[in-house]
Amino acid sequence: MINPKRVLIVIVIYNGADYLRDCLTSLSKITYERGRYEFFLVDNGSTDGSVDYVKNNWGALKLLENQKNYGFAHANNMGLQYAVDYAFDYVYLLNQDTIVEPDFLEKAVAVADSDHKIGAVQSKLLLHPDKDKINSIGNETHYLGFGFAGGYRKPDSEMESKEITYPSGASVLLRVYSLKKVGFFNPDFFAYHEDSDLGWRLRLADYKIMLAPESIVYHKYQFSRSIKKFYLMERNRYLIILQNYKLPTLILITPACLLMSVAMFFYSFFSGWWWELLKVYGYFLNPINWIKISKARTKAQKIREVSDKKITKRFVGTIDFQDVQNPLLKYVANPIFNLYWQIIRKIIFW
Repeated sequence: MINPKRVLIVIVIYNGADYLRDCLTSLSKITYERGRYEFFLVDNGSTDGSVDYVKNNWGALKLLENQKNYGFAHANNMGLQYAVDYAFDYVYLLNQDTIVEPDFLEKAVAVADSDHKIGAVQSKLLLHPDKDKINSIGNETHYLGFGFAGGYRKPDSEMESKEITYPSGASVLLRVYSLKKVGFFNPDFFAYHEDSDLGWRLRLADYKIMLAPESIVYHKYQFSRSIKKFYLMERNRYLIILQNYKLPTLILITPACLLMSVAMFFYSFFSGWWWELLKVYGYFLNPINWIKISKARTKAQKIREVSDKKITKRFVGTIDFQDVQNPLLKYVANPIFNLYWQIIRKIIFW
């Protein structure tokens, strides 16, 4: 690669002592041209010795220490802002629980460099230690705001570079020029679905999002069933659709939203997180939060260059993710909500 672009690699750390050795050791072996990339580590108030480990073993790396956990979105935004301030061409967001192949970066950059309209490139995420299984080859968006990893746990195979719906925040190369136009992660999300929201806004601004299949990253992925995660995922999916859809589309999906809300309430009751769901409803009953939603929506619609008709062509009507599969989802919810989607998507012409 002649005169490769400058890349900032951002890693958010939160109690990652068990992961950092493998992650940083793999990064020390990358083959991208020296002097054309830098590291920017952001610690989110770790209490497990992560900061001491980095300082004692990787002292040359730039490390920003937060005194508390600001969330995945805001902490990554600190790295994104650094990339803008110091005129990097790209910024690569990488999870602390990953291991990279030595050439992962140039393979991702090569795809991004192939077209200036590419705003984001996701590496092929494989599971670890099950390296022959896929974690994500591009994430999928359900029309009600749910997001999930595409190809999850399917056998790995050779594939071509392809356009995807949105990139996983665990391993994504972002074009800095595009970020200047569409903005960073929404910090109000804290964590979960912030990558879905950013991907949606990139598409609104008519940027492509691609998979770089030869850029390999291994992910020590574990599906979390924490109570707080359910609150954030449920709240944030509403934020995504409220901010990014046109008003007529919101009206069309309202019946499905109401039905899904009822289904989620019963599911939460039997799953033991009904109180968290009530907190979600409480969030949307607070007028102050609607001011935030309105401002975020105004920003998203201001950058719009693409119709909902084009955006929603990539959206799906079923949730196909092995870790949340159950008979009611497979045989009742998915068929009903998919049928509704297949009908109303034909109506969307705006």
